[in-house]
Amino acid sequence: MPLDIDILLPQRDLLGECPLWDMRSRSLYWIDGRAQAVRRHVPATGAVSEWIAPGHIGSIALCESGGLLLALESSFALLDVDTGAFEPFGDTVTHPGERMRLNDGRTDRQGRFVVGSMTMGRHESIGELYQLTPEGRVHVLDRGIQLANATCFSPDGRWLYFADSMTKQVRRYPYDPATGAAGPAELLVDTTPYGSAPDGATVDAEGHLWIALVLAGKLARFRPDGTLERTIDFAPDAFITCPCFGGPALDTIYLTSISNSGNLLLSDNPDAGGVFVIRGTGVRGIEEARFDDRRLATRATRT
Repeated sequence: MPLDIDILLPQRDLLGECPLWDMRSRSLYWIDGRAQAVRRHVPATGAVSEWIAPGHIGSIALCESGGLLLALESSFALLDVDTGAFEPFGDTVTHPGERMRLNDGRTDRQGRFVVGSMTMGRHESIGELYQLTPEGRVHVLDRGIQLANATCFSPDGRWLYFADSMTKQVRRYPYDPATGAAGPAELLVDTTPYGSAPDGATVDAEGHLWIALVLAGKLARFRPDGTLERTIDFAPDAFITCPCFGGPALDTIYLTSISNSGNLLLSDNPDAGGVFVIRGTGVRGIEEARFDDRRLATRATRT
């Protein structure tokens, strides 16, 4: 099957990020972080839904309840997609400095949510990588981060992938699925030769890592050893941001993009801000892990 690339909908996002395919409802969720919007599209019917959050959204996660977990600027909330109600969850994050927010995140295979933070408008490596447990507690996994991105897990859950985009380095941490403990990071991919910092990422069923090279306009597939396997090219000013696998057979890639980030990235490209739909790669993904919100807590502690 030849490679086929379309755009999902006519509407364009300002800051499209974090696409997630929900196998239960056969629908695609994603966010426009700058518009504070969570969006859903059901391919079988064409139905589109939107929820406006109480603040900037860095990332989202599917929940066991059927709702969504939202990482806001410094807190978490649960969205009931049936009623549209937002409910605060856990404690707020105390950022180490001013003008910071939560950014990219992903759920591990045991239902914990791992999300990193970023500094805004300056180059200062004081961000942190957090782990939110189903009980609502927040643990710090790493420090010294400027712009958290590319968070995802190997299919067996034993590797945590993560990038500080400003370093152009994708790291991997040995990860204990039972305890959620992360070991020391090691370099997996340096994206400098590819002309871009890494943005969002996902893994496929073969354990390969797909990374959006936002400034180069390339979606790159890396082998588990960090070597490049292939790229899919887009216009550099389409500003592609984050991929996910979806569709009933998990063989379609959905890829978000930016039209106006409100900071550095602004594009007149008519495709910028669209959700790209890629078919014909010959690769399948794995089902997205869900945050285990069945054990709700009203109070959490930060360690």
